[in-house]
Amino acid sequence: MNKRVYGVLGISSIMSNWNADFSGFPKTTSDGNVFGSDKALKYPMKKMWENEGEKVLYIKSLKVSKDEKKDEITIVPRSLKERYEQLFNVEDLKDAKDTETVLKNIFTAIDVKNFGATFAEAGNNISITGAVQIGQGFNKYADSVAEEQQILSPFRDATKDGKKEEQNEDSEKGEAKSSTLGTKIVSNEAHYFYPFVINPLAYKEYVEMGVTNGYTEEDYLRFKRTSLVAATSYATNSKIGCENELGIFIVTKLDTYLPNLSEYISFEKLDSKNIITFDFSELIREFKEEIESVEIYYNPYTTEIIGNIEGAKYYNIFTQKEV
Repeated sequence: MNKRVYGVLGISSIMSNWNADFSGFPKTTSDGNVFGSDKALKYPMKKMWENEGEKVLYIKSLKVSKDEKKDEITIVPRSLKERYEQLFNVEDLKDAKDTETVLKNIFTAIDVKNFGATFAEAGNNISITGAVQIGQGFNKYADSVAEEQQILSPFRDATKDGKKEEQNEDSEKGEAKSSTLGTKIVSNEAHYFYPFVINPLAYKEYVEMGVTNGYTEEDYLRFKRTSLVAATSYATNSKIGCENELGIFIVTKLDTYLPNLSEYISFEKLDSKNIITFDFSELIREFKEEIESVEIYYNPYTTEIIGNIEGAKYYNIFTQKEV
């Protein structure tokens, strides 16, 4: 691929939790701004690729572990070494003395081809800067608040066995005492905007080494397709209200350098309609000769786009048809 791509990926979160911190609340900066990490966006993409049968190296996979001394069988995550051995049918990575072969293998993993890798296992010290770089996605909706819900479990707390429990079938209070309580934390509404850039030159030295064919047009199209639907397809309990709502793809010449486009986007609600405003129209006009194409995918049923981008084509993010 002999071009760069700049863009923004937008994720809406309605009564769901797109990216929680360790307290369970949506992630925030020290000054209280809600954001989602790049890992939160990459994970549903990797899950989608894995479900489609692609090789994905950096994703959690489980194995059965037997403790002969304690006579216990548990389920634990694989280490990176074990995941590599499973994915590439290698008996023992320690016996793989040829780093070139290891490089060739990991470049066949679609997540490594896009996002790069840090691989320091069994004498192999490899660091690959990904062709696709995704920034942090900040929530642009000013009225976003966290909602904390209490959930009543159908099971009692086994740690209280042997102690007298109050039982009252007609009382919610009594039921709460005989069962365990859980908590679910969601955002009432949030709209995250992630900047990204694709630089195929990131793999130039690896192409020269002969361990990869570089970042290709096919790689880009696979990334683009997945990035537009992965959040919508990834329907877990906390992510069921999360959807892809915006995708901007600006293809430029290889030596063109654009700033972080998410900084030029604002979001507001007007009469229950989502309003996304682009403030980079003049910027795009200035780079007119260096830009090959501008594609904007959005949800036309809920969203109105403000900001005339010269030469841009607009598509329905769900049907992929031009609007």
